[in-house]
Amino acid sequence: MAVAICGPMVAAEAETLRHAIAMHGEPALSVGFPHLPYAKPDAPKGGRITLAIQGTFDSLNPFIVLGVAPPAIPAYVVQSLMIRSQDEPFTLYGLVAESVELPDDRSFVTFHLNPKARFSDGHALTAEDVRFTFDVLRKHGKPFYRTSFGQVKKVDVQDAYRIRFDLSGSNDRELPLLIAMMPIFAAHATNPDTFDRTTLTPPIGSGPYTISEVRPGERVVLKRRKDFWADDLPVLRGLYNFDEIRFDLYRDANTMFEAFKAGLYDYRLEGDPTRWATGYDFPSARDGRIKRETLPIQLPKGMSGFVFNTRRPLFADVRVREALGYMFDFDWLNRNLFYGYLKRSDSFFAGSELASTGRPASERERQLLNPFPDAVREDILEGRWSPPSPDGTGRDRDMARHALTLLSEAGWDLKNNVLRNRKTGEPFRFEMLVNSRYQERLALNYAQALERIGIGVRVRLVDDVQYWRRISRFEYDMIQWVWPASASPGNEQRNRWGSEAAQKDGSFNYAGATSPAIDRMIDALLEAKTKEDFVSSVRALDRVLLSGFYVIPLFYVGDQWLAYDSSLKRPDRTPLFGASVDTWWRAPN
Repeated sequence: MAVAICGPMVAAEAETLRHAIAMHGEPALSVGFPHLPYAKPDAPKGGRITLAIQGTFDSLNPFIVLGVAPPAIPAYVVQSLMIRSQDEPFTLYGLVAESVELPDDRSFVTFHLNPKARFSDGHALTAEDVRFTFDVLRKHGKPFYRTSFGQVKKVDVQDAYRIRFDLSGSNDRELPLLIAMMPIFAAHATNPDTFDRTTLTPPIGSGPYTISEVRPGERVVLKRRKDFWADDLPVLRGLYNFDEIRFDLYRDANTMFEAFKAGLYDYRLEGDPTRWATGYDFPSARDGRIKRETLPIQLPKGMSGFVFNTRRPLFADVRVREALGYMFDFDWLNRNLFYGYLKRSDSFFAGSELASTGRPASERERQLLNPFPDAVREDILEGRWSPPSPDGTGRDRDMARHALTLLSEAGWDLKNNVLRNRKTGEPFRFEMLVNSRYQERLALNYAQALERIGIGVRVRLVDDVQYWRRISRFEYDMIQWVWPASASPGNEQRNRWGSEAAQKDGSFNYAGATSPAIDRMIDALLEAKTKEDFVSSVRALDRVLLSGFYVIPLFYVGDQWLAYDSSLKRPDRTPLFGASVDTWWRAPN
């Protein structure tokens, strides 16, 4: 992609001009590619698709800690400097920025903006809008933005369409990509003084859609822009084919599924094995109006688990956390509740080469872990550990004995069927916070298992607003959570497990992990220049997390289950990240 470079420039910097950047290696698509390989460039435009969301919302700003916002804004209304390929682990191609300068040491990044970029109100998108966005997110954004952007040394607007970020000293090779994915706000239409407050005023963005209707707790409707500036960009050909996208909201999972059966929305990603096995025997599914597909998921499966809030003194001892894991009978649950569809989570990067389980640590991993001799248990270091595996009866006595032995070592004794603290006499009691009937069923089953060793558990079901408010402030003893994993984990790990994030409201460090070993392994994966070093650092991080027993590993679905209206069509090729409705279209009548 030829770009005129304005102003003086060092020759070495000019040689770094790129159309795309990858976290490791080189982008798969070369300059001048016609379209993304998983998109159909001549897909017909038009029609409407209705999607469903469980829960509610009280804001249209998803970039701050306060409030609950629908996914429509970052997906369709605002755009970033570059766009992620869904077919590569972590590669970005030019969007608002038509090209980028990036030296091999990644000590700076300069974006050349496309002069054609326009906000939906007609204003040009310039480097000043990029700087404004960066400043407001660094000051008022979610912890992820504040932490990542805080590493930037200096921002220099070189002209109307060129902006340079000085990253020297950060040693974070992912940072240029994170800045490239930053959503761009219209400086002329955004008040920085009120940005950190919830709002239902639709933002002005440069994306393919504008918000045409907002009904809090009910729906959000988007209309495709007729004047969208980027329709002809190769990276967007075949994307955003619907004239209207409507998000309908439902309070609970059962109501949402009944609405799908009634034809009230068009596309459903199923996550309940029981429902997938037994719930789709209804007229429109039998006669072909609803299609079902099972697609393989090629990404790491991440970690699903019961999460201990280690900020609570009750869960501060790792022996207590490990003990409670012995009482979770995966085989019984999978057989009796989930029709055998699930697989046991055994790593924070399960099902991939990044997982540490089942393999001894490499020499490179051991070098990384040597400064932290107590951070990883020997069985985890040698790859011998796996989650406890009860006998599948739901009442394994050996597992209960293992649990009580560990609890006794941590100062807890079982007396008259009640587990009590040896020093204070206080009973072992805690609350599990859930926000759906699905979570409630699983939590109640586990609570019954814990009763066998004298532990009292209150399962508390709350509405979405209260749930998100409480977990954003870490006001819980235990929750169920899923941390999805990408093929290229990076700075998000700081927000999930970093010591600083543990103290920041709104972070994803729900366990409250504060470990120098974790912090160092995250730094190592961000510093890695080769794939070998990257894989070693991620596996080392996995081993430290597993050794901390911050979660009771649950399970994952190995495939992607889709159900959708038969008039919807999709490209033949499914990308690495799985099916994306952004490439779909509705067949003409």
